[in-house]
This record gives sequence, C-alpha cells and structure tokens, in this order.
Amino acid sequence: MLATPAAQQRTRALGIVGVVMLAVSLVLVFAVAPRAQAQAGGDVQRIFYFHLASALIGFGAWIVTAVAGVRYLRTRELKHDRLALASAEIGVVFIAMVLLSGMLWARPVWNTFWTWDFKLTLSALQFLMYVAYLMLRSGIEEPNRRARFGAVYGIVGALTVPLNFLVSRVLQSVHPAVYGPSVNAAQQGGFGVPAEMTLILLFCLATFSVLYLYLVRTRIALQERADALNARRAELMAQ
Repeated sequence: MLATPAAQQRTRALGIVGVVMLAVSLVLVFAVAPRAQAQAGGDVQRIFYFHLASALIGFGAWIVTAVAGVRYLRTRELKHDRLALASAEIGVVFIAMVLLSGMLWARPVWNTFWTWDFKLTLSALQFLMYVAYLMLRSGIEEPNRRARFGAVYGIVGALTVPLNFLVSRVLQSVHPAVYGPSVNAAQQGGFGVPAEMTLILLFCLATFSVLYLYLVRTRIALQERADALNARRAELMAQ
C-alpha cells in the first residue's frame, strides 16, 4: 500500500525536525560542550558525540532489521521485509560514520588511523556484513525467497550487536567502555562522562534517531512505489 498524503506530510515534518535538531547539535557540540583534556584529544574529542550516537543508531538498525525479519518469517508479509531492507541500508551509513569518525579521532590520540583491536575489527566486520546483506539480496529476484534470505541473515547479523557491547568490557582493548564497568578502566585511568556531556550526547542521539526514522520512512515509501510498479508491469506482461 502506497503512503497516504497524511503519511507523506508526517515524513516531511520528521525530516524538517531532524535538520533543525542537527543544526542545534552542531552548536551544542562545537560551542557549548567542554573541551576535553589534551590526552583525550582536545577539540578533536568533540567527534565523540557523533561517533557514539551513530554507533548506537547503527547497532539499533541491525536490531530493527532482525525484528522485521522475524515478523516476516511469522507473517510472510512483504511490508516487514521492506522495513528490514530500509533499516539495513540506513544502518550501513551510520556504521560507516562510526568507522570514519573513529579513525579521525584515533589519529591524534593513538597516532594511527587504525589498529587491529578486536572491537575495531568487529565494527569493521559489522560494516562488511551490512554491505554483504545488501549485495546478496540484490542477487535474488524472487521477492519471497529474497525476503526469507534477508530475514535469516538479519537475525544472524544482529548477534554482533551484543558482542560488540561486551568486547571492550570483558577483553583488553584500546577502545574504552564509556559507560559501565570494564576490565580496561583501571589500566586506562577510568572513564566517566560529566553530566553536561551526557546531556549533549543524549540530544545528539535523539537527533540521529529522528534522522534515522525519516530516512527509513522515505526508503520504505520508495520501495512501495517500486513494488507497485513491478506488480503493474507483471500484470501488463501477463495480458
């Protein structure tokens, strides 16, 4: 079913809200947030707000893809597959932002853009799994078969999310666990985020959440139109 005019208006409104929130986020991060200590990167540490927020959205996108896949397997309704695909396509963008922002932050702090730390490697693997999901799906023409494959793949891919959260908490890692206990806290001087930084981080997370919802709704609407066009084309060819 194609989106109604009311639904399209809600999607546009969501996009406008997201852009406004993004502008406010930039002001908060670069003009309000306190400057970090030199050993934490100084001003480059401001990447933290977008780095962590994009990571959480990227992880959440995997969860949405998995849940939508489960719902498809239970109902066989293609609307759930559309959600899974849209979430994966937007999720790969956020995970790419995680990797790029992480490298920009790492260069002045660790004196290298990349290190084969297990957590960083796992994040790169998540990005590649996203890309593989999209590529392998595109090679399957039959919609229901494609949806079944995507559902199973999405469920398996989502297992990397809790693993990524646990890695820097139970294994030695150069990547800190910002919140919660970690085996690395003592060796790296402990971690904690002041209240003013937490509030800005939460606002950035809310901003990226709104942008994610806008992009997912827009992508689903495009997919619905493509599916309707393909169905109409099949009807004409059958006549």
